[in-house]
Amino acid sequence: MITYVVLANFTDQGIRTAKDTMKRADAFKAMAKKFGVTVREIFWTQGQFDIVVITEAPDDLSGTALNLSLCALGNVRTQSLRAFSPTEMSTIIGKMG
Repeated sequence: MITYVVLANFTDQGIRTAKDTMKRADAFKAMAKKFGVTVREIFWTQGQFDIVVITEAPDDLSGTALNLSLCALGNVRTQSLRAFSPTEMSTIIGKMG
């Protein structure tokens, strides 16, 4: 599985309906399942980003399709970061020259 850290900010539409954010989080989890993606954590944050989500996807295509589908709803804009586990990072370092 591929791990992503997704950083999200509310759009104008999303902040106007901020009271629905918990319902939207549940809907996002259901949407993710349809793409074969697991939502590990959702955090609402202060600072540069409004929401931080940790997901696991079977492949890049599924993770990207989920992200595009989420953004198409118009409530958030995202930045997705591919995350590597300690084991994956050890493998990457092992391939260095």
